[in-house]
Amino acid sequence: MDWEFDSAPDGNIALTGELGLDVQREFTMGLAFGNTQHRAITTLFQALGVPFQEHHKRYTEQWERASARVLPLDKVSTDKGNLYHSSLSLLRAHEDKSYPGAFIASLSIPWGEAKGDSDNGGYHLVWTRDMVNSASAMLAAGDSVTPLRALIYLAVAQLEDGGFPQNFWLDGGAYWRGIQLDEVAFPILLAGQLKRQNALQDFDPYSMIARAAAYLVRHGPVTQQERWEEASGYSPSTLASNIAALISAACVFRERRDEVTATFLEEYADFLNSHIESWTVTTQGSLVPGISRHYIRILPESVDNPQPEEDPNSGFLNIANRPPAVQSKFPAKDIIDAGFLELVRYGIRKPDNSLIVDSLRVVDAVLKVETPFGPCWHRYNDDGYGQKEDGGPFLGWGKGRGWPLLAGERGHYELAAGHDTKLLIRAMEGFSSATGLLPEQVWDEPDRPDVYMFSGRPTGSAMPLMWAHAEYIKLLRSVADGRVFDLIPEVAERYLSGRTTRQLFEVWKHNRQVSGIRQSCTLRVQASASSRLHWTSDEWHTVNDSSSAGTALGIDFVDVPIPAEQRAPIRFTFFWTKDNSWEGRDYMVEVKS
Repeated sequence: MDWEFDSAPDGNIALTGELGLDVQREFTMGLAFGNTQHRAITTLFQALGVPFQEHHKRYTEQWERASARVLPLDKVSTDKGNLYHSSLSLLRAHEDKSYPGAFIASLSIPWGEAKGDSDNGGYHLVWTRDMVNSASAMLAAGDSVTPLRALIYLAVAQLEDGGFPQNFWLDGGAYWRGIQLDEVAFPILLAGQLKRQNALQDFDPYSMIARAAAYLVRHGPVTQQERWEEASGYSPSTLASNIAALISAACVFRERRDEVTATFLEEYADFLNSHIESWTVTTQGSLVPGISRHYIRILPESVDNPQPEEDPNSGFLNIANRPPAVQSKFPAKDIIDAGFLELVRYGIRKPDNSLIVDSLRVVDAVLKVETPFGPCWHRYNDDGYGQKEDGGPFLGWGKGRGWPLLAGERGHYELAAGHDTKLLIRAMEGFSSATGLLPEQVWDEPDRPDVYMFSGRPTGSAMPLMWAHAEYIKLLRSVADGRVFDLIPEVAERYLSGRTTRQLFEVWKHNRQVSGIRQSCTLRVQASASSRLHWTSDEWHTVNDSSSAGTALGIDFVDVPIPAEQRAPIRFTFFWTKDNSWEGRDYMVEVKS
């Protein structure tokens, strides 16, 4: 065999060779990489110097060692475990070898055939949402070692302020810099899962949890981006993850005998929980006749607006990725997704809650599509992210298609509701490619053989999508256990048992200056520094000075009780202890009967 080495202008080396097959048709080929010719050839010859049988034996031992920890979840599959074992192998392959514990969303670039070399991102980046789902799926499959590596990696990647970038390179450098509050919550949830499995070993996630919880309290409840990464506002799925994470964090503080911080986190979670419907449920829905009250995808609001409207019946949502010159702004009350099912997943709402059931009826009427393999669902109505109607690739605009991972999410709901899940397990298995890869989206219209689009089969979107594979594995585990794997016992105990008595709070803070509060509630005034609240409930005829209570989160608060007979507004200002200075302005909260 003759080889030729050519040096390219950029310093890389191109290797070409010709192999004559006229004499012998059987041969062994080795391929090695290195940043110099010397290193690559050295690595290659070292590999060839070891007999193939030794390589094969070591390779087999490594896979068998990893497989020994795997639970037999194939028994609840409908394809004899083919997709289950493929999914596990894919998850392992998506963990970086230079940064142990770092899981990327996918090795693919969506519609890569239509992209150029300037597209640096693709899906080969770390999203904490996708990564935690991957790690959680490994835990569900019986592997507790890999998820711990993932948690430690995330603890190192966490930003100084407790947040996480929208996505980042393996070395922690941010790529897109949006902030998604669910991505801040997910590492807390992973830590909680590992703790319940007694799998934290010698790693203490306390610092990471404390900083992330503080970030959620400081920056919420409006998220700059929800899980679809396109809109800011009040999102049911984001609120669900935040509530679950805050209750999980409270358990950590209580174990450390910090009752003040634990109770504060629980009460902030209660505040979010008590507002879910008033923020994210329309009473004027028009998508399905006879169902005017249902969850919406998101109530749009800017994180920079300290005085939000908080009315889900008003406001317009700009939908990304719509075709040119086509309507892209819609009444927010008429855009729905199934993100509210996260409320059931974590144990915040019961599956038979009438509002959940009615909202699912709207979801099925608007987002559900049937394929030869079973049902699938769009992300939300009027979505523009997907294969174009003519079957062409998504290039900035298109039409949203069915997402297999949403079939998995629906399967978790059906399990919680006591319904059969086999149809949805079978559907997810059917959506996979011949090589066991689950796509981000499947074609959901009549076949278009001319552009290789077939109903229920992969489009040009990301494939494999690790989030979808993770959801499938967790669905199998949930079915095997007879309960949702992600359900958090402490959350369900607090919000579903009916045994917990909670005080009604309305929270005022500088990024959410609430305008009104009902009688018989408590106004909690939060600040990020120690202060004395100078306030009155009778137009300054009498004055109160209340020193703030501190927490381990670096967040202080003062509670102002609102009696049932209160009529006058609450007026207040701050005297900052550290600076020995006044805020310089007064604030007012109206009292409503």
